[in-house]
Amino acid sequence: MSISQVPLSRRRFIVGAGALVIGAYLPSTGALARSAAPAASGAAAFDANAFVQIGADGVVTVISKHTEVGQGVYTGMATLVAEELDADWAQVRVVAAPVDTNIYKNLTFGFQGTGGSSSVANAYEQMRRMGAIARALLVQAAAQSWKTSAQEITVQAGKIRHAASGREAGFGEFAALAATLPPPDPASLTLKDPANFTLIGKTRGLHRVDSLAKTNGSAQFSQDIHEPDMLTVTIKKPPRFGGKVATFDAERALAVPGVVAVKQIATGVAVYAKNTWAAIQGRERLKVTWDDAQAERRNTEEIYAEFRQVAQKTGVVAKSLGKPDEVFDKADKVIEAEYTFPYVAHAPMEPLDGYLFWDGESVKARYGCQIQTLDHKQLCDLFELPPDKVQIETILAGGSFGRRIDLGNPTLGPDLAADMAAAAKGIGPGHGVKVVWTREDDIRNGWYRPMILHRLRGAIRGGKVVGWTDTVVGHSWTRHSAMDALVVNGLDQMMVEGASEVSYTFEAFRCDAHIVPGKVPTTSLRSVASTHTGHAVESFIDQLLQETGQDPVEGRLALMGDAPRAAGVLRAVAKAADWQGAKVVDGRARGVGVAKAFDTYVAQVAEVSIGEGGIPKVHKVWCAVDCGVAVNPDVIRAQIEGGIGYGLSMALYGNITLKDGVVEQSNFNNFRPLRIDEMPEIEVIIVPSSEKPTGVGELGVPTIAPAVGNALALLGRPRTSLSLPLHNPTANPASDKERT
Repeated sequence: MSISQVPLSRRRFIVGAGALVIGAYLPSTGALARSAAPAASGAAAFDANAFVQIGADGVVTVISKHTEVGQGVYTGMATLVAEELDADWAQVRVVAAPVDTNIYKNLTFGFQGTGGSSSVANAYEQMRRMGAIARALLVQAAAQSWKTSAQEITVQAGKIRHAASGREAGFGEFAALAATLPPPDPASLTLKDPANFTLIGKTRGLHRVDSLAKTNGSAQFSQDIHEPDMLTVTIKKPPRFGGKVATFDAERALAVPGVVAVKQIATGVAVYAKNTWAAIQGRERLKVTWDDAQAERRNTEEIYAEFRQVAQKTGVVAKSLGKPDEVFDKADKVIEAEYTFPYVAHAPMEPLDGYLFWDGESVKARYGCQIQTLDHKQLCDLFELPPDKVQIETILAGGSFGRRIDLGNPTLGPDLAADMAAAAKGIGPGHGVKVVWTREDDIRNGWYRPMILHRLRGAIRGGKVVGWTDTVVGHSWTRHSAMDALVVNGLDQMMVEGASEVSYTFEAFRCDAHIVPGKVPTTSLRSVASTHTGHAVESFIDQLLQETGQDPVEGRLALMGDAPRAAGVLRAVAKAADWQGAKVVDGRARGVGVAKAFDTYVAQVAEVSIGEGGIPKVHKVWCAVDCGVAVNPDVIRAQIEGGIGYGLSMALYGNITLKDGVVEQSNFNNFRPLRIDEMPEIEVIIVPSSEKPTGVGELGVPTIAPAVGNALALLGRPRTSLSLPLHNPTANPASDKERT
């Protein structure tokens, strides 16, 4: 369903105890949590169908259908409502929506969940319209109470005024009356002209709505949950993916003070304890023998070898233009390059954890749930309960980057929802269980960005790039999962996104892909396919332009005739960085990267030198972003800055490797993120746009690695693959082959 198809004629207005509640009159079937969520002080608890509630105290509570994982989405949802409501920002609060797919579905995906940089984009009109409806009702109530016409009433910063009589009141004074009034005619409801925005697009006065709670410690994350008589659970899992429990000895584990039980469960061997430390210590003393008959036993390089062999043939074609084979046969020169991308752990600051209580007849779970529809269905299936007997309360999550997307893939093993269910069933009904993953659990037994290989070929004729082919080989995180519909005719669209649709126009083009099955569990990582496609495409185009003697900026622009917005961000970033061409000055070089992902356009210029110990030093990054209407510019800048840091971590240090099937990394000592002193200066240019908003949470990632790699190429370093981090002086370069 698109935003424009939301049936406003079916809206209804629910009367609360002294509160105006704006909701949706859509019969609730399927995933519905009926219990009331916490409301603002002095206000009634909101109905499960609510989007906005205004209490007698004047507090505006926005119910967010999207999960706050640190990306600022609560602030985005609040801004959209408050803009049309003309609310006082200091009086706006945000709470998480209950699970109800019919009401709270992501209008882009069709299910309730957060991801794909879609939150503000899909809610832009919907949440503004909710605010406009609330404003219209308050105005109508004020006019009725003051015995005047609605046209004479004005609203500004949470105050309702009648200039002629000098009357003024807050929202709370009219909330109860407004709740009794009939809804406005949707045809008469006009949203603001962007020229009249007072909050959207503004950089002053809009502190993030979650900042205070996160600063004073009142914000609750899963790790903060401490219920009476709760048992903390750690689970020992096979060191090799696909392994199973053969036997276990719990004697030493049970001897640890605080450990109350050890059980073999569906997802491993669970240690139940009265506190986290006891659960961890008990697990360390647990003796388990594993059955690895069906487990992954290969090393990383053996998997790459399989990929290389597969890449020699054309896979399922994602897109083809012109006659690639003919163009390559007639080329003056053919350049070939290989880029390999390793497994990468998401490594959010807060590892997975969650609380669940099962009484034998119903389930209540509380954690930083990211895809409510999928998790709810998993829990219903695992407990064999109807939807109305399973409740999920979504709370804040300490980062995700895709890690909290639980796909319920039975071929690759369980994740958090299955762990919580198994732990609860293992100990039996009547016990609250809090499942805790440690950092080591998440690095060694997590779900990773898939391993991928790109085999790229470029055809040059007459000093111009005329042909391009890209064969993508790797694991599919969507196949056999809840996202299996994304695999169409053997093509995983999430493998080729960013590679099958590039910003450049060639005489001939082909992108194809092979899915290679694997036993290592994989899932989406921040910027999804663009984590590898952006790097491969932008590194290779830079190499081809260098081969033909073209400037990295001007050469790209010459190929962007059909991509005006991509050209726009490239021109903007080149201007901001005062681009003077590809050269080395005082030991520093600059590299370029451009990408489109999630309908957002981004371009970066990175200034790089070779630092101490041969490690690249990134001094400054300029980034231009065209994301349509900029709802919260400060949040956009923060997300781009964070994405650049995250992408740099992957480029310089990110690498999950297998030895005999066992993950070699374990924590931030050997899977380390970027340090604070390694973070470059960043300048973000938000390109003005009247287009509808698009995503920004993932857009800092795709172009930072190629921008840095392209700068390093000018400094004499090879354009290496991400499987061999850029700082590694012993890394073999990507294979560059030339035929003349």
